[in-house]
Amino acid sequence: MIPLAIDPNCVKLAVAGNGALALRRLNALRRAGADETLVFADAPIVELAAEAGVYLRRHLPEPSDLSTLYVLWVVDLPATVAATLATSARALRVLVNVEDVPEYCDFHSVAEVRRGDLLLTVSTNGAAPGLAGTIRRNLERCFSPEWETRVAEVAALRRAWRAEGVSMPEAAKRIEALAEQGCWMSCPRPG
Repeated sequence: MIPLAIDPNCVKLAVAGNGALALRRLNALRRAGADETLVFADAPIVELAAEAGVYLRRHLPEPSDLSTLYVLWVVDLPATVAATLATSARALRVLVNVEDVPEYCDFHSVAEVRRGDLLLTVSTNGAAPGLAGTIRRNLERCFSPEWETRVAEVAALRRAWRAEGVSMPEAAKRIEALAEQGCWMSCPRPG
């Protein structure tokens, strides 16, 4: 697998599914900034329809829909329907992920921790998602919400240093010293 971070403002994304798992995927994409994610659902639960709002399409994606997409997540659908969607999406060069069906996944969604602009991800290549979740929970403890402020602080310093003509290697040294002085890399023990 090749890790990527995709800017949701540059690609058209969609979720196909009707239930709680589709809602969970939509919410994860929205937290990542994909506010205009389309939702294709022929029988959506009430919460999914409400969350999707104007981006809800009350049918499963057809080839004309798929041809406009870059990435599609398929969840909460019968295996035969999901397989057909995956095959159709791939034929149109749309990256597809059918949740928990590795043979229909061009990519795997990662376990993630978000702290402002800091994004930490964990992947087991789809082999052990429960383990990825355990590691994610540990990262949440080690990288507490204060990291959002730390990243913003370093970003501001970096901009100022660039304006002063500080070289990238020197800026990296300064950032490392700041993290060391603040003991930022120590992880609290559980419990």
